[in-house]
Amino acid sequence: MQQRPEPNRLIEETSPYLLQHAWNPVDWYPWGPEALERAREEDKPILLSVGYAACHWCHVMAHESFEDAETAAVMNEHFVCVKVDREERPDLDGIYMDAVQAMTGQGGWPMTVFLTPEGGPFYAGTYFPKLDRPGMPSFRRVLLAVADAWTRRREDARQQGAKLVELIAGQSAPLGAEADGLPDEAVLREAFEGLRQAFDATWGGFGQAPKFPQPMTLEFLLRCHLRGFEGALGMAELTMDRMATGGIFDQLGGGFHRYSTDGRWLVPHFEKMLYDNAQLLRVYTHAWQLTGADRHRRVAGRTADYLLRELRHPDGGFFSSQDADSEGVEGKFFVWSFDELVGIGGVPVARWLGATPRGNWEGTNVLWTPRPPEAVAEESGVSVEDLQAQVRAAVPRLLQAREARPHPATDDKVLAAWNGLAISALAEAGRTFGEPRYLEAALAAAEFVLGELRGPEGRLLRAWREGRQGGPGYLDDHACMAEACLTLYETTFELRWLREARRLAATMVELFADPGGDGFYQTGADAERLVVRPRELFDNAVPAGSSVAADVLQRLGRLTGDEALERSGVAALRPVLGVLARAPTGFGHALGAVDFALSRVREVAVVGRPAAADTGALLAQAWRTYQPNRVLAMAAPGDRDAVAEVPLLAERATLGGRATAYVCEHFVCKRPVTEPEELAAQLA
Repeated sequence: MQQRPEPNRLIEETSPYLLQHAWNPVDWYPWGPEALERAREEDKPILLSVGYAACHWCHVMAHESFEDAETAAVMNEHFVCVKVDREERPDLDGIYMDAVQAMTGQGGWPMTVFLTPEGGPFYAGTYFPKLDRPGMPSFRRVLLAVADAWTRRREDARQQGAKLVELIAGQSAPLGAEADGLPDEAVLREAFEGLRQAFDATWGGFGQAPKFPQPMTLEFLLRCHLRGFEGALGMAELTMDRMATGGIFDQLGGGFHRYSTDGRWLVPHFEKMLYDNAQLLRVYTHAWQLTGADRHRRVAGRTADYLLRELRHPDGGFFSSQDADSEGVEGKFFVWSFDELVGIGGVPVARWLGATPRGNWEGTNVLWTPRPPEAVAEESGVSVEDLQAQVRAAVPRLLQAREARPHPATDDKVLAAWNGLAISALAEAGRTFGEPRYLEAALAAAEFVLGELRGPEGRLLRAWREGRQGGPGYLDDHACMAEACLTLYETTFELRWLREARRLAATMVELFADPGGDGFYQTGADAERLVVRPRELFDNAVPAGSSVAADVLQRLGRLTGDEALERSGVAALRPVLGVLARAPTGFGHALGAVDFALSRVREVAVVGRPAAADTGALLAQAWRTYQPNRVLAMAAPGDRDAVAEVPLLAERATLGGRATAYVCEHFVCKRPVTEPEELAAQLA
C-alpha cells in the first residue's frame, strides 16, 4: 500500500484554494515573511502561482504539473514556490497581473510569475501545459529555461524586474485625472455611445465571445434610460433576457454561471461566483422596478433563492463560489443527455430546455430556453398550456435527480467585500418584492461580517473560514460593507446600520485615501509594503473599491449633510474621469457614481409610526420605483436620536396624524404628501 506523502506548509492555511495544494509534492509557501526571507537568503527566484478555488484551468495545471513528482522536484530545486489565492490577496493579484499583461499582452488564471527575491517580476505567463504544444512550451521547459537564465544572466533578470516594477507603479497612477470638478453629461452620453457601438443587437451583451454578464454596465444602461438616452433600456433588457434564457443561467437551480464561452450565452464556464449572482440579483430587481415585467422578478427571485440555498453559511455569511468541475470533469453536474431529460420530463420538456438527441455541446446538453413556448408546443403537438404544465411538473423532478449527482466543491471562505454586495442586493430585493426571507438573510450576513470579520481593534478583515480570520481588509471590503450598511439603514431605518456605515466610511478615508487628493489606494496605510502600493481603478468582475467608495460616500454625505464625505466621494472619481468615456465597459460602477454626482438627487424623508400601514404604504412606493439617485430616511414623530443623526428629518412632522413624506433637493423640500400616489408623482 502506497504511503500518502506529508503535507506541505499550505496545510495550515484557511483558503480552500491553498488547501487544494497542501498535498502537492511542491514545497509550497504561502505569501509571507518566511518565503521572502528564504528567497533573499538563498538568492533564489520566487515562483509565484496565483489562482482561485473555482478556476477550471487552475485545476488542470495542478493535476498536470503540481501533483507530478518530477515537475515538483524541478520547482523545489530552483525556486522558492509561493501559492496565492487571488480572492484573499487581490493586491498581489492586481500587481502581478499587470506584469503578466505587460509581458504577454494577456492575462488570466492560473497566473504564473517568476520574481526576483526583491519581488520584481522578470518572466510570466498563465497556464503552461505538461507537454509541449504548438505555440506553448511545457511547464518543465519553462522552469528549466528560467532557472538557466537566473544562473547565467541574473543581473539582466533583476534589471528586467526593476523596469517592470516601475511600469506597474505607473499603471497604478491616476488615469488622466482632471484638475478640478466633474465632467458634464456629455461624458455619460459618450460612454453610452461607445456601448451602443459594441452592442450585439442579436444576442445582447458587448463584443463577441467569450461574453461576460457585466451587471455594472447594465446598471449604467438603466441609468441612461432615466436620462432619456434612446435605446438604453432596450439594450439592457435584450441582454438580460438572452442571459436569462441562456445556458449561463441555471435553468433548474437558478443563479448564473461565470461567463459564456460563446456569443449566444449557451455554453458557460460553469463556476458560480457570489459576486456575479449578487450584482445580477440587484440589476434584475432594478429592471423590475423600472418595467414591472414579471420575467425580471422571476430571475431575481430564483437568483436570490440560489444564494440562500447553496452559498449560505449556517451562521449567516455567504460563501465565495462553487466549482465548475465535478468528478474531474467541467460542467458534468449541470449537463444532460437527451434520454435522461425525456425519461424524467418527456419529449416536450426536453425540447423546451433546448436539448437534442445529438447534444448541443460536446455530445451532451446544456439546458437553455431560447425558443418561444409557442414554437416548442407546436413542434411537440401540445398546447402552450400543456407544455407549461409539463415544465412546471418536470423541473422539481429534474432538480431532484441532479441533486443525487456528486456536487461541485464549494469555496466556503467568507469575504467581506463580496458579502457586502450580497447584503445590498438581498436587502433591496427583500424590500422591493416584500420578501422577508431576503431581508432576514441580508441582516444575518451583515451581523456575521461585522462580528466575525473584525480584528481585535475593530479593523475590518478580508476573509474568514471555519472560525479563522484572514488578513486586513482592502478598500473594496470597507466600501462594499459601508454600502451594505447604508442599504440596510434605508431598508430598516435602524440607526445602528447608519452608524456602522459612517464608521466604515471614516476608516476608509483615514486608511485608504491618497493624501494628495487623487482618490484612494487599494491597500491601507497599515498594510504590508509591496513593490508598489496598488490602486484599483477598473471595474472588472467586481466593482473597484474606489468606484464603490465614490458612490457610497456621496450618498452618505447627502443623507447626513456631511459635505466632507460627499467631497471625498467625488475625489474618489478623479483618477478615472479622463478615461471613463473611452472604456465604458471597464468603468460601469464609476459611471454610475458620476451619474449620481451630476443628478438632481432626491432626499426623501418619511415621518410616521414605524409599524403603521400608512407608513408602510409610503415606503413601499419609494422602494417600488427605480431611483438610483435618491437617499431615504424614516423616523417616528419626535424621534430625537434620528433627527440628531439625519438632519433631513429635522422639523418634519406628520400631517393630521398620518404618515407624511417629504421630497427634497439639497434639503429644500416640496410640499409634504400623505398618499403613495402623490409621492410617486413627486418622484417621477
